[in-house]
Amino acid sequence: MYRLNHKGWDRKDDLIPMSNLILSAGLTAKLLPTDYVGFTFFVGCMAMMAASAFFFLSLNQFDRKWRTSVLVSGLITFIAAVHYFYMRDYWAANMESPTFFRYVDWILTVPLMCVEFYLILKIAGAKPWLMWKMIGFSVIMLITGYFGEAVYTDQAALWGAISGLAYFYIVYEIWLGSAKKLAVAAGGETLKAHKILCWFVLVGWAIYPLGYMLGTDGWYTNILGSGSVDVVYNIADAVNKIGFGLVIYSLAVSKQNSIS
Repeated sequence: MYRLNHKGWDRKDDLIPMSNLILSAGLTAKLLPTDYVGFTFFVGCMAMMAASAFFFLSLNQFDRKWRTSVLVSGLITFIAAVHYFYMRDYWAANMESPTFFRYVDWILTVPLMCVEFYLILKIAGAKPWLMWKMIGFSVIMLITGYFGEAVYTDQAALWGAISGLAYFYIVYEIWLGSAKKLAVAAGGETLKAHKILCWFVLVGWAIYPLGYMLGTDGWYTNILGSGSVDVVYNIADAVNKIGFGLVIYSLAVSKQNSIS
């Protein structure tokens, strides 16, 4: 079949809907045996999906109070799994870092990780303002990071500094601020879980500013050099998000067992 357009007649059969292109991307993208970056995208996707299934299937064993925390853990890994599926295909098709997809993933999952702090500290009297404050700074951290890495690349150092300040505020809040005080007041397994999550933020999240500096130009380029850190990003995402969820799951199990 043919149809008329501004260039003349063309075959209607050759006009592939955009939805079909998106669906076929996962079928046509192929990973080379030596493509270690693509391999980590694939493994990251499957690891996140497996973790999501684990968290979702375990929900019925918890009461309402802890079910929400485990549900959020499952949502974090599920959202990441979906984005990693598209990031893998984008990488295979373009052989460049999927910066847009990665930041969309982070803008959804990182605030949810901040929510986890609030949920485990509610028993010690945490108020919603603590959650919204941490979410707000995490959003500032990510938006300014995206501006520096993808939009205003000639001002990457400035935007990175703003992003870094927001990150260090979150670190301060959970290590020395009101979140730490609430965790100490809760004590026991809650304090232990809080401390482990704090280490995830301090050490695990620190890889992202390093990756930002390696992927952009600024005063730090002469010191660190430049390069692609997609493999490190992918491993860090899996460790941080799945690890976060497992800490929450372990805390929920211990609390559930103490009740029963």
